[in-house]
Amino acid sequence: MPLALYNTATRRKEDFRPIDPSNVRMYVCGPTVYSYAHIGNARPVIVFDLLFRVLREIYGAEHVTYARNITDVDDKIIAAAAASGETIREVTERTAVQYDKDMAAVGALVPTLTPRATEHIGDMIAMIEDLIAKGHAYAAEGHVLFAVASMADYGALSGRNLDDMIAGARVEVAPYKQAPADFVLWKPAKDGEPGWDSPWGRGRPGWHIECSAMAEKHLGETFDIHGGGVDLIFPHHENERAQSLCAHDGRPFVNVWMHNAFLDLGGEKMSKSLGNIETVHALLERFPGEALRYAMLSAQYREPLEWNDERVREAKGALDRFYGALRAVTDVDPAYPDEVPVMASLSDDLNTPQAQAVLHELATELNKAKTLPAKAAAKGALLASGEVLGLLEQDPEAWFRWRPAGAGGLDDAEVERLIAARIAARAERNFAEADRLRKELTDAGIALEDGPNGTIWRRAEV
Repeated sequence: MPLALYNTATRRKEDFRPIDPSNVRMYVCGPTVYSYAHIGNARPVIVFDLLFRVLREIYGAEHVTYARNITDVDDKIIAAAAASGETIREVTERTAVQYDKDMAAVGALVPTLTPRATEHIGDMIAMIEDLIAKGHAYAAEGHVLFAVASMADYGALSGRNLDDMIAGARVEVAPYKQAPADFVLWKPAKDGEPGWDSPWGRGRPGWHIECSAMAEKHLGETFDIHGGGVDLIFPHHENERAQSLCAHDGRPFVNVWMHNAFLDLGGEKMSKSLGNIETVHALLERFPGEALRYAMLSAQYREPLEWNDERVREAKGALDRFYGALRAVTDVDPAYPDEVPVMASLSDDLNTPQAQAVLHELATELNKAKTLPAKAAAKGALLASGEVLGLLEQDPEAWFRWRPAGAGGLDDAEVERLIAARIAARAERNFAEADRLRKELTDAGIALEDGPNGTIWRRAEV
């Protein structure tokens, strides 16, 4: 089955045809590193990590290049540094490290490339100079601005006309602008702010030019897929497209534009500006990262997703079922299938709810399997499907022994000691003591399962 993806630019699903199957290229807008990422920020990370995995499955891991940038110069970063008393570099380094840890915890692979804005200032200056030379940008009072009127189809990506964009956006009408919709490519640096020497004076780049320059540097003038949240369609991606097309004399920039929908919390879009956020870092203290990932994938990426604890608890329950099925066949070597069962669902524009339904079917098959070959085949199918989804990649025992950060109660060693004491009591036919020990474990949130191969245990639901 060919991979079909919804293209924001054409407003329809299309069969994906890479420019070069031996080097499939994808760029996704990454974090501005000034504070903890909230769970809404994690949605594009998880969505495009899933696409990265799907592309690797189809074309081979060595034939897919995934770039996700880091914005490490920005007004919010400057404000965060001023508030904390740290240097800008200290803020961005500390925040980037935490971001990587949090995204790894929700199962995101490390992208092939993670270019930083501050490492590509020269590339940005060169692109701006090119835009000026071609009549698409102009310098004014230490600023350089893109002349929107110079591009005939500006607004084609977002589907807006220029008048609507000016009316519906908070457009700064500065005296140095030739037209209200013109946007900044370069701006002067204030005293105490980071800045770089340029033909227009000491300053720093605008946000949009950063991604255009980094994408060209690492993926070429034209590449396959550009992704991000739906909030980036306008103005960020619209402006990226304008800059890149004009700098490259109209040659194509991106073949497929993809955007994930918002996460909602209490009926409102989750955002730092509204203050209705839950950070990934805080959620990881209460839930396993894999449960957060499964919950995120419970809706198709273009659909809004209502985020709440109940959704995560349901996700953990589903994963308990899958890991329980795998736990029962730890002594069986998996027989991996030639075709991964969930790929049919994922090839239909990343239909993750359907893929999760396939996981449940595979777990049922594994639980019902009687012969060793049937168990091996079912186990292999479940593990292979989980791997493409970024799930079921840890040891079942580790999964069932997870507990929230700072949780009291019995540690693993004490649980094992009490289980051993209970087994000894049962062997001595001291059933009253065995029942007392079982109750002590149950009261501590430990569920026991007695089977022909002994007693296994897991921690209670979070």
